[in-house]
Amino acid sequence: MTDFFGKRVLVLGLARSGMAAVKLLVKLGAEVTVSEQKAFEDIKELPELEAMGVRVVKQTEEVFEEDYFLAVKNPGINGKLWFVKRLRERGIPVITEIELAFRVSAPQHYVAITGSNGKTTTSTLAYEIIRAQYPDKTLLCGNIGVALCEMVLQYDLINNEGFYIVLEISNFQLVDIVDFRPETAVIINLAADHLDFMGTEDAYYRSKLRVYENMKKGDLFLYNIDDSLVNSYTKEVPVQSDIMTYSLEDSTADLYADKEYVYLNGEKLFPLSLIKVVGRHNVQNVLVGIGAALKCGVSKENIRKAVGEFKGVEHRIEFVREINGVRYYNDSKGTNVDATVTALKAFDSPVILLAGGHEKGLDLAPLKPLMSDVKLLLAYGECGERIFKELCGYTRAALVKDLPEALALALKFLGEGDVVLLSPTTSSYDQYTCFEERGEHFKALVNAIEE
Repeated sequence: MTDFFGKRVLVLGLARSGMAAVKLLVKLGAEVTVSEQKAFEDIKELPELEAMGVRVVKQTEEVFEEDYFLAVKNPGINGKLWFVKRLRERGIPVITEIELAFRVSAPQHYVAITGSNGKTTTSTLAYEIIRAQYPDKTLLCGNIGVALCEMVLQYDLINNEGFYIVLEISNFQLVDIVDFRPETAVIINLAADHLDFMGTEDAYYRSKLRVYENMKKGDLFLYNIDDSLVNSYTKEVPVQSDIMTYSLEDSTADLYADKEYVYLNGEKLFPLSLIKVVGRHNVQNVLVGIGAALKCGVSKENIRKAVGEFKGVEHRIEFVREINGVRYYNDSKGTNVDATVTALKAFDSPVILLAGGHEKGLDLAPLKPLMSDVKLLLAYGECGERIFKELCGYTRAALVKDLPEALALALKFLGEGDVVLLSPTTSSYDQYTCFEERGEHFKALVNAIEE
């Protein structure tokens, strides 16, 4: 375990993960400095930080010329910013709170789940299955909203070992790992995203590969043999651990699902009718959850029970309400184009699609072949005009200002059996603070509709 007692540590940015890192570092006896871009009066945690003896400073040049043992960076801070580059130029290690928590914890069983889409659903499902076997020793954290450092403090993972920790882990968290080594890992899929931060698709894809770079024989990588990009990149950067394959197309995979059953090594495990969440992509997510659970020693009986009880996660193709034969779904977590492609493929009924948000410059071409199944496209927000211009030739479309206006217009074109789907294709930062806020707003608007 790394000794932090008396060491000077710089924390870049607060938010939930930054604050969790601060509290853990203080417990470890470090001398902590927090650098924040916000005005001091806007830092709601300031009284608590001062009470802990934490020094709070701005992001000014002199701060980054001081000496530190290391820096812990909030994953939302772009690593290309001048002050991050300056720290690295000076030889000061920059890590994220995932790496910090890993370094100071006793040995645990880490299940690291990354990919471009489906991380939250898959992580939650894996957690529920593993928890069926180990109800008091299974934790869910990471990019899903609870920092790993919080879990270290809450469950005293510095001294208590043997927990099963399911981590939803983003590329922002992976780019700054050094020693982090999961026992089980998966890259669910790869599709273009976060080009505003990563610069190129290649840089983004390679950042995901870091999830398995420290794994060794005896660890397990769950390998999606259906994904061409996963295939391509894992050939370039080979996996050194054991491998379990999964597929919806190749019956020779270790885990396979046809249209009727899930199979493990060629033997029927359970019928697909057991799975409650909609869409073929969720069958794939179930395969990942099964593979992770098997590595953790979960019985087949507990796997079947947990899969049968799982009803999905909030904001990911979440059923909201049915009104006069029209179903409303909240897919606010669909923050890239591939997520929206996946959501559209989940439905056989005509879809009225609400799409728009922050402009990330993502390629919309993968949506074009699916527009024939879209009854009406309603584009809104910062990137709404581009969505409208690029897709209006493929389906009926309209450009509106915001989500309330989009839903109001959708109501004028409804027919029985239709699906109204919020699946934005991009992040929410033009009009909301996060995808959760956007999804809650959509659900409130739907629930206010009079029958």
